[in-house]
Parts: sequence; C-alpha cells; structure tokens
Amino acid sequence: CPWQGPYHELSVHEAECTHPAKTGNELMEILDEMDQTRKKEMQLYNSIFSLLSFEKIGYTEVQFRPYRTDDFITRLYYETPRLTVLNQTWVLKARVNDSERNPNLSCKRTLSFQLILKSKINSPMECSFLLLEGPYDDVKINPVIYHFVFTNENNETDYMPLPIVDSVECNKLLAAKNINLRLFIFQIQK
Repeated sequence: CPWQGPYHELSVHEAECTHPAKTGNELMEILDEMDQTRKKEMQLYNSIFSLLSFEKIGYTEVQFRPYRTDDFITRLYYETPRLTVLNQTWVLKARVNDSERNPNLSCKRTLSFQLILKSKINSPMECSFLLLEGPYDDVKINPVIYHFVFTNENNETDYMPLPIVDSVECNKLLAAKNINLRLFIFQIQK
C-alpha cells in the first residue's frame, strides 16, 4: 500500500484500506506500476551520473528576483542577474503559469524557465542542463535533464517547466522574496 501519513492515523487507514482485499493479479498490476516508476527514476539518475563524467561541467547558485512588466496589466516574471558558467555569460528567466492573464486567480500554479546565453560564441555549443534546489532551500524539485544547442542566432531555449513536485511547493517558492536554485550545465564535446 503506498499510503503515507502520521502514525496516529494508521489505525483508521488500516480499517479503510482496500489493498488487503485485492486479488493477486490486482496487486501485481500495482507492483508493476511501482517497478516502472522506479525504473524511470533509475534511468534518470544513470543519465545524471553519465553527465557527471563529462569534461566540461559547470554549476552555480542562481537567485531569481521578481519583476513586473511595463504592460497596462502588469505581469510578474523572475530573472537572475548575469552569471558565468563554463566561461560564458548566462541569464535565467522564469514566468508564472506561462504568463497567463491572472495567475493570482488560479490555485494551481507552475513556474517555467528559459536559459539564455548572453556571450558571443564562435561555434555551436551543445549543452545539457538542469535546475535543482539550492543548498538552503527545502523546495522539492524532480530533476529533469534539458538539452539545447546554443548559437549566436539561437541563444535562448524555449520556456520549459520547472519540475516542482506540486503547486503547494510552487506557492512556497512564490511566497519567498527570492527563489534560490542551483544550475548545472554540461557541455557536450564533439
């Protein structure tokens, strides 16, 4: 049974839980789903471990600060100061609920971000990157590896979802004065 909760609610859960009455086939389906989830997690972590063997790896702490657009109806967005990773200058931008008109009216909030290369480069720069929680934050982020080839003409990624566990965690981030995360960039050598 995947139930999790406080110990004092255990007896109530045990009385209402449907898992003890399930057949062996039903339990096998549930176990297969759990195995598939674990297998995907292991593939992700193996991918991260292989990225850690790259020659050019950079990481830095990033701090998203809130800003408002100059539009008639202002929109909230976040941006980091310029940062240097792998001898290049970068900026991260983030937006709430993909810049929908009134994200304050929604109880389900999300953040999406984009990575922008500010430096001029001589040749295309192929990178994998991911954002994780910072060292002093307790926000829960599922690691997701993103991939992009940066050029002088194509120097910013599309907005990608910040893989926050749920909207409660997103609201925790939005309630903070600044959002502190850790950015990892892995340069893929040809």
